[in-house]
Amino acid sequence: MSGLTATLWGVRGSIPCPGPETVRYGGNTLCLELRYGPDHELLIVDAGSGIRALGVHLMKTQLPKGPIKAKMLFSHTHWDHIMGFPFFTPLFVPSTELEIYGPVTFEEDSLDKVIGGQLQYRYFPVTMADLAAKMSYHRLQETTLEFEPGLHIQTKYLNHPITTLGYRFTYGGKVIATLFDHEPFRNLFAASADDLDYDAEVVEEGALAAAEENLRIEEFVRGADVVIQDAQYSMKEYRKGRMGWGHSPMETAINTCARAGVRKLVIIHHDPERTDAQIDELQATYRAHIAGKTTMELVFAVEGMVV
Repeated sequence: MSGLTATLWGVRGSIPCPGPETVRYGGNTLCLELRYGPDHELLIVDAGSGIRALGVHLMKTQLPKGPIKAKMLFSHTHWDHIMGFPFFTPLFVPSTELEIYGPVTFEEDSLDKVIGGQLQYRYFPVTMADLAAKMSYHRLQETTLEFEPGLHIQTKYLNHPITTLGYRFTYGGKVIATLFDHEPFRNLFAASADDLDYDAEVVEEGALAAAEENLRIEEFVRGADVVIQDAQYSMKEYRKGRMGWGHSPMETAINTCARAGVRKLVIIHHDPERTDAQIDELQATYRAHIAGKTTMELVFAVEGMVV
């Protein structure tokens, strides 16, 4: 396999939720393993609780062949996306080499301080100083990256309560894009004409700005072979008190990706309250809804899934 392959080691959002009702789709928070090129170069997106199992797997399968070397990209630094980092076993192996990339919201804190802040005695029995791996940190904004051999990465700011990046990976003409975590941009200046501070011009400008940003997201995923997107809620759930939480309605993700000509949409970041049976029902409902309307394949992420 010398192309572009993604393996999902965690598919939940917010908090791990192991148990009998989540065993089929999985209870770990987000972690994605990306392999590319003839030598199966390793890139990891996010370090939710799913990265623990990935680390165990690498220790068994990769370390016997040589040092573990990887690039790790963070979408953002909310806890459910970084909580597995201290439990990633290769960190404790001297031969491990990690290049770590990601955005940071707070100017006074560097990326290593935000991620490594978990490794303090008040939270964890091992500190950053005790880690044996060689690590370097790189702060990211909207940009493009080139990783040998031939992996092109485009980043895009998403709509979430802290600075968050989507990633578009292109290798050998194939494209996988990730949108962890994101909700549609909306008009922040929308107001009723009856409000005392109503300004029609400001309201119109806000609507245009939101539409423009939503179109940029659509262009970001246009033509992708696979889009792996946070869509934690149905539209009904989203409108019932969840606007502003930073997660997309399933309907928005499906419609955006279908318009953009995406071949396969993988819905991820399942709500921790969502049971396997409920996800089965959602998948069947939305597949039936789009049948005959688009050629896009719709899949609800399962832990261990390979795309």
